[in-house]
Amino acid sequence: MALVSVRDYEKRAHEIIPRNALDYYRSGAGDELSLHLNRTGFDRLRIRPRMLQGGSTRDLSCTVFGQRFSMPIAISPTAMQRMAHPDGEVANAKAAATRQVLFTLSTISTSSIEQVAEATPNAPKWFQLYIYRDRQLTEELVRRAERAGFRAIVLTVDAPLFGLRRADMRNKFSLPPHLSMANFVGKAASIRSQGGSGINEYIAEQLDPTLSWDDVKWLLGFTKLPVIVKGILTREDAIIAADLGVQGIFVSNHGARQLDSVPASIEALPEIVAAVGRRVEIFLDGGITQGTDVFKALALGARMVFFGRPALWGLAVNGQAGVEHVLDILRNELDLTMALAGCKTLADITKEYVVHENHYSKL
Repeated sequence: MALVSVRDYEKRAHEIIPRNALDYYRSGAGDELSLHLNRTGFDRLRIRPRMLQGGSTRDLSCTVFGQRFSMPIAISPTAMQRMAHPDGEVANAKAAATRQVLFTLSTISTSSIEQVAEATPNAPKWFQLYIYRDRQLTEELVRRAERAGFRAIVLTVDAPLFGLRRADMRNKFSLPPHLSMANFVGKAASIRSQGGSGINEYIAEQLDPTLSWDDVKWLLGFTKLPVIVKGILTREDAIIAADLGVQGIFVSNHGARQLDSVPASIEALPEIVAAVGRRVEIFLDGGITQGTDVFKALALGARMVFFGRPALWGLAVNGQAGVEHVLDILRNELDLTMALAGCKTLADITKEYVVHENHYSKL
């Protein structure tokens, strides 16, 4: 059967990926309420199409931090991608490069900063950063990303500890023995269960649980790259981040893998755009599975929309070619949505095009 949607890739990937890795990729925190909200949050939004707008083609290109991209769709950082496919992050990054979209590499990747850079020397890439207890190690990660040509640092601020991920606890998650955290050597390179979830044990041991806004200042103080803070869900934190001088805010609930019962990213987006949308670039991830989702996020103020799991599903099914096809599917769906909604460019996609379902219950 032909694979024609992200959902098709998800179903096929679930048949391929080993259970230990699959549960790590697909699960959320707690009872997974927020994981459910990431999907239903989009379902509760309605598109208000405009007719007879003219034009036979659409321009999906966008510019972020001076870099032009083919579309406002990009790949989020996800950890340990070689569990899904032997080529892992390298294949994912190469797929993004061929489609002229942005790829974000995770700190806890199974392909190193240098390996990804060598495979995609001229392609735009961002590096996602966790702050380790060892600040010298953390700074060196940033320096390596700078030397390798990465264009921005995405600082994850919602993970001083990892959330309650019951699937990983049940599975006693460990990184398969033939793989390692490729950006590290020694103890920081290994994730092995000590009786519970190996990833949670690793994070508790290696990352700094005292993470604060002072750490954002510290990062801003030594890197010349743009800094984006990832994991913001409230206007209060968005204002603090903008006041400190970050260049971007990533509205994200970490794939609903941290604190259960937080809002879907798409639910949190409007208040953050209203608070700081004219001061910093706003990005979003969480729950993206089709082109209409991208359209809705753009209408509510996101500059660019990211996805993580769909890239993993494409990777698992067919490596680089699978990720390329997932990107093609989403591009075609966004293009069709724009055509049917009456938008010729991304600038045409304004908040008037999207309303909450309650709008119609009041009529």
